[in-house]
Amino acid sequence: MTEKHTFGAEISKLLKLMIHSLYTNKDIFLRELISNASDACDKLRYKAVTNPGLLGSDGALKIILSSDRKAKTITIADNGIGMSREELIANLGTIAKSGTQEFLGALTGDAKKDMPLIGQFGVGFYSAFIVSDKVTVESCKAGSTQGYRWESEGTGEFTISEAEHAAHGTTVTLHIKKGDEAYLDKFRLRHIVETYSDHISFPIDYKDEDGQIETINKGSALWMRPKSEISEEQYKEFYHHIAHSPDMPWMTLHNKAEGKVEYTSLLFIPSMQPFDLFHPDRKRRVKLYVKRVFITEEGTDIIPQYLRFLQGVIDSEDLPLNISRETLQYNPLLGKIRDSIVKRVLSELKKRAEKDPEAYSVFWKNFGAVLKEGLCEATAPKEQILEACRFYSTHTEGLVSLDDYLARMKEGQEHIFYLTGDKIDLLRNNPQLEGFKQRGIEVLLFSDHVDDFWVNVVQDYKKKPFKSVTRSNIELDKMGEMKAEKEEGAKEKTQMEPLIQVLKKIYGEQVKDVRITHKLEGSAVCLAVEEGAMDIRLERFLREQKQLATTYAKILEINPAHTIIKSLAERVVKGADDSDTMLRDVALLLFDQAKILEGEEVSDPAAFSQRINGFLAKGLAA
Repeated sequence: MTEKHTFGAEISKLLKLMIHSLYTNKDIFLRELISNASDACDKLRYKAVTNPGLLGSDGALKIILSSDRKAKTITIADNGIGMSREELIANLGTIAKSGTQEFLGALTGDAKKDMPLIGQFGVGFYSAFIVSDKVTVESCKAGSTQGYRWESEGTGEFTISEAEHAAHGTTVTLHIKKGDEAYLDKFRLRHIVETYSDHISFPIDYKDEDGQIETINKGSALWMRPKSEISEEQYKEFYHHIAHSPDMPWMTLHNKAEGKVEYTSLLFIPSMQPFDLFHPDRKRRVKLYVKRVFITEEGTDIIPQYLRFLQGVIDSEDLPLNISRETLQYNPLLGKIRDSIVKRVLSELKKRAEKDPEAYSVFWKNFGAVLKEGLCEATAPKEQILEACRFYSTHTEGLVSLDDYLARMKEGQEHIFYLTGDKIDLLRNNPQLEGFKQRGIEVLLFSDHVDDFWVNVVQDYKKKPFKSVTRSNIELDKMGEMKAEKEEGAKEKTQMEPLIQVLKKIYGEQVKDVRITHKLEGSAVCLAVEEGAMDIRLERFLREQKQLATTYAKILEINPAHTIIKSLAERVVKGADDSDTMLRDVALLLFDQAKILEGEEVSDPAAFSQRINGFLAKGLAA
């Protein structure tokens, strides 16, 4: 019995792009299908460690490639894990990956621009339709004797029927389009395999029309070969195989560790950001092998989440071959491998940052926010992570390191100052920075959400504490290029004290305190918090996430040198108090203005609007 199914809307859209040659290089279809076959063999090899019966009579896992000029077909067969009826429908009828909506939203319809998106979502199977007008898939799940056939012409539907495919594995048959018959040639197929799939650790055999079989790849794990025997092209193609992504690796790390812990790692840092990098699942993409047998790429902490952008493999000689995913969680050897990997990756990042800052900025824009998540982890090497971190600052348009910052600290400066916000451009114009800029004191600008958290975990860097410029009582006059006289400060305090008392009465419980500040130059007021209190932006974030029920009162800091503040102070000296309508309206406008500048909500927008309109009307009438 044959069942008809309709493709999901996302697959129909994808197939349309595929049929119109989404990949600029059509050879890619064979790489993708062989990679899928290799993954199927890997999965069966792992399951057979604890259940040898799944292998049946086929002890050797392999991939067989063949072509038929008369029938105009290419066949890619494997004796791997296979698929059940439900898996054929789920895996080939929908995009069975997270981020489908993001993927579809990113498609532009421009083949050249859309090409890199395919690899990121693991939908390489559909590249088969680049060269075929019909694809047939026959598969039998290991442990079962019932096979099923999936077939589609790449239009709006596919069919599922029972098939006599008693042996486990999958056979994909491509019915080649007119004009693409060159792919039926044995030597063309062999060249593609040698170019893109030579690293596959299972034999790839070519079976000709006379039944003769020839192995056409080396069939050895690339990561186990000496570096001297591996070309850049081979590294690149292995990256494409392991990552299912068409971009070039930004960095390649191939290392064999010997001593107390022995393992081989071949890791890549991508040059582009995967769509699901910030997905709640925080999936990691490094495969764990034991003695060249694939074990898992999920359910293990061999790679910390803050390095989840890494792609590649780690192969251990010391772990037992029959180790289970559950046992992995508690194996101390895994922790040692993890620590070694982390140390090496961070060391290489630091070297690259110092050697090629421009190239490093590409990495940082893609993955800097992820790397900084490690600063929130209790066991992470925080100082080593901070050495690899780069930040925007008031000193320059580009990125700076913390060591650069320390080298530029002013005489008398004891803190690393920073300001958090949503956008760098807005941060640069924040009034809180005015006094720092005037005195030549550098401030780091943090715009990633993770910055609100790690600064509360990491207290200092090389014994210099971090301090937000939104903290109250920052004594700028003790540092920098402008130092005020003590007498002048005392005089200001005396002149402003009557105004401060009136303002406190006007604001009441809306503010925690009213204080003088020298952080401001062109602005009249700003909000601040006490040392040790929750940062303004973090409080707002927690409130938005419903993790905080209320807003805490802030400190209102006033600029004693500003014209408006001076005028209010003079008005108070002449006898005005908190009942003075003009003084009260100006004071409330200044408070609302300070809240707006910090991204806070104005408590009474209607009253704020009326006060603004009142002053505008008076100004126009003057």
